[in-house]
Amino acid sequence: MEKVHYYDVNLKWDADRKGTMSSPVLNDPLEVATPPEFPKGMPGIWSPEHLLVAAVNSCLMTTFLAIAENSKLAFISFESSAKGKLEIVEGKFMISEIELSPVLRIISSDDEEKAGRILQKSEAACLISNSVKSKIIFKPKLLVPEML
Repeated sequence: MEKVHYYDVNLKWDADRKGTMSSPVLNDPLEVATPPEFPKGMPGIWSPEHLLVAAVNSCLMTTFLAIAENSKLAFISFESSAKGKLEIVEGKFMISEIELSPVLRIISSDDEEKAGRILQKSEAACLISNSVKSKIIFKPKLLVPEML
């Protein structure tokens, strides 16, 4: 894998506080707008704040999937929710922390320790988490089969 990659994203203002994002290498454009918490914000449309939190959350998943595959971890499901905290810090708005709550359901309780290590390694290796100033709060949940 090369050491440098570039990701091109284009943005065109449409009207009011809304625009359309696209990339020359992606199929679907994405509508973006000011979130409804701000003046003239627009409900029901992805905001930069949502996209930042989504980037961290989706990076956790893709990093987990790569590490789990390389580690030969069999699992049933992976889901994750993320919550970004927007506040004023030193006079500026910022997403100050992002709480990640992945839920991993594994096949066998024999893999519980290995799965926990892979989750922790995934959070530490997530390149988006490592690229933002926000504090990342990691709260994984590991589900194992019920004991008979």
